[in-house]
Amino acid sequence: MYQYLLRRLLIAVPTVLGISVVLFSILALAPGDPFEELALNPDIPTEVRLHLRQQFGLDDPLPLRYLRWLTAMLRGEWGYSFASRVNVSVLIWQRLPTTLFVLGTAYGLALCIALPVGVISAVKPYSLFDHVATAFAFVGHSLPTFFTGLLFILFFSLHLGWLPFIYSTTIEAQGLAWITEHLRQGAMPIAVVGLFESASLTRFVRAAMLEVIHQDFVTTARAKGLPEWRTILGHVLRNALLPVVTIMALQVPGIFTGAVITEQIFRVPGIGSLLISAIQSSDTPVVMAITFVYAVLVVAFNVVADLVYSLLDPRIMYA
Repeated sequence: MYQYLLRRLLIAVPTVLGISVVLFSILALAPGDPFEELALNPDIPTEVRLHLRQQFGLDDPLPLRYLRWLTAMLRGEWGYSFASRVNVSVLIWQRLPTTLFVLGTAYGLALCIALPVGVISAVKPYSLFDHVATAFAFVGHSLPTFFTGLLFILFFSLHLGWLPFIYSTTIEAQGLAWITEHLRQGAMPIAVVGLFESASLTRFVRAAMLEVIHQDFVTTARAKGLPEWRTILGHVLRNALLPVVTIMALQVPGIFTGAVITEQIFRVPGIGSLLISAIQSSDTPVVMAITFVYAVLVVAFNVVADLVYSLLDPRIMYA
């Protein structure tokens, strides 16, 4: 196991480096000047803008700029935001707790919906429950999050007035009231992301369960007199989770990228809204840092999925 983990980590290093080269090259060659506002301001001399470009090394050759960025990242220095005039790490750590709260709760909601619904649909295929669950899964996966978010705002905020449609982090309450208000603020973005992710997960869980539930070892477990719930949970679900874990490992980084739209709709001050504002202002260090973190998440969760396989199925051994 440890040798396999070491090999995967050694493979992940050149993968991440290759991704960083592609990302840095695309962003460096993209149109846009972070100091464009200075060029349009007649009160600021051209020499000032040129001096700033020289100070930040924007006119240096691309390989030199990449090596400078890479060595800074290895030292834990994520760069300096051109727009906010602060370190990129400070900006990210300010927004990260809100994003983790919304997305973590949303994915927990998705799992709480997808696992029981998928299991029941597989245990009772083509029943009324299965047909209703399938219909809701297809509808939920077909509707984009920006459309569902607008429907939630129209119904729960404007029509009923139950929930705020703009996420606010300036909550003055304390204790239980503070937690309640945070849940109230994040109810709609959490529900939008959670329902969208649960729709696809439900179908994957159902399909994986149907592949396992008719195998011989399940029939043997029932013939030995095991209770049905123990057979389903202990034998069928555990083996059916292997392909589901792969999907989950690939979905988790996708949630961060997909939440960019949801954060814009509900004005959630998270990583997604920071990325959008950085792109609009050509703030390359912020864009590079966030996209690089997303890429690392994809590689890391693939490694985590492989390790979880051996925990779910003891037959899988990594030499």
